[in-house]
Amino acid sequence: MNAQGESGAVRIAWLDCSAGASGDMFLGALVDAGVELAVMQAAVDALGTEPVRLLADRVTRHGLVATKVDVEAPEVATDRRWRSIRGMLEGAELDAAARKLALGAFARLAAAEAAAHGIDEEDVHFHEVGALDSIADIVGAAAGLAALGIDRLTVSTVTVGGGTTRGSHGSIPLPAPAVLRVLADAGAPVVGAVPYEACTPTGAAIIAAAASGYGPMPEMVVERIGAGAGGRDPKERANLLRLLVGREVSAPGRGSHVHHDQGIASAGHGHGHAHRPHDHDHHGRHVPAAPETRDAAPRKAHVRSGASAEAHGGNAQAPAKPVVIETNVDDLDPRLWPAALAALLAAGASDAWLTPILMKKGRPAHTVHVLCRPEAIEAVRSALVRHTTTIGMRYYEIEKNALERRYAHVDVDGHRIGVKIALEDGEVVNASVEYEDAAAAAAALGRPLKVVIAQATALAAEHY
Repeated sequence: MNAQGESGAVRIAWLDCSAGASGDMFLGALVDAGVELAVMQAAVDALGTEPVRLLADRVTRHGLVATKVDVEAPEVATDRRWRSIRGMLEGAELDAAARKLALGAFARLAAAEAAAHGIDEEDVHFHEVGALDSIADIVGAAAGLAALGIDRLTVSTVTVGGGTTRGSHGSIPLPAPAVLRVLADAGAPVVGAVPYEACTPTGAAIIAAAASGYGPMPEMVVERIGAGAGGRDPKERANLLRLLVGREVSAPGRGSHVHHDQGIASAGHGHGHAHRPHDHDHHGRHVPAAPETRDAAPRKAHVRSGASAEAHGGNAQAPAKPVVIETNVDDLDPRLWPAALAALLAAGASDAWLTPILMKKGRPAHTVHVLCRPEAIEAVRSALVRHTTTIGMRYYEIEKNALERRYAHVDVDGHRIGVKIALEDGEVVNASVEYEDAAAAAAALGRPLKVVIAQATALAAEHY
């Protein structure tokens, strides 16, 4: 299915916060719902901070299977001003929708901290929320939500918990003041329910920035279900954040849901079309863009993290197809290609790759191919211009078919190695070991890389 579901229906989602919400729970729910971890990792990498790594694993909470995402980040100074984080986000090459969501989340936190401490927002210092893992939680969640292309997100009553916890200023009551202020300003319904911190400031900020409204699960055709696990495993309930994604079947405004003029569609898109770049080859000559390029017998598109819906005011539009952008480059220092491809992924590309070619005068060159959603065209075009020597590009729409994917890990003599699992109709058809994980394990163990890959592959076949 494509990102809008069948028949161009409006794409909606519901977030079940009955067990609370946190940044890592958001990341887990998004991966479990089909967003590739690489999409969120690329967004985090685009910040240009010290290396931060996202790791996904399958866990159980009260017998229910879910995805747990851990953020591995170095312990560095966490006392960051709001203005420095804002500058970091504005300067990073992020998908426009992801950037706006992340900025919105931090802006709400800054307003809450300013109100709690009686200071100006520009003078707010983030402590725990300024740590790299918290920044990665918010930016990764923003990128994942943007990748789903949701038009409207409804959020349940948020369980916030109670009791006390330790912060940078000593013991503070729960719910934390920042959590209460962010959710109160957003008009979110809350309940205590449990004697511990169920909703963190990062979780509250993501909810406030992304929610279109609050209420029970709307009438919808559910197409994906994601469950993100928190680190705590309390006896009271399964500590899961559930994300249901699907298409709308009821008329807009029907029922008792409260919708605000914010949320994923309005925050991420702003207008209902994607700008078309001028189509030129590398030397500036006009090249007509092919309106559609398909296989001789096109298959139904099945995109796990597909294009954003372009429906506004309840008027459903035709589903947006993925786009391939191409340009021929013959004069870029080859040492720069890895950084250029990384920049394209960080700008919102779903994939980017090179094909070696021979130009008409016999010069060796490369064709850069970039797969992206229509709303990412401008960001990708900008990254191509900034990170390569191209002076023009062409693009065309495609049909795409992709298997369901999940991420897990295996342990080879104490070394954690990621595994990408592909499924067809719920059956595992392929398990691919993450190269960098295997290479690091091989170096640490003093073994040939091919031996470690074989061991990890065998473990994956046994367990998954």
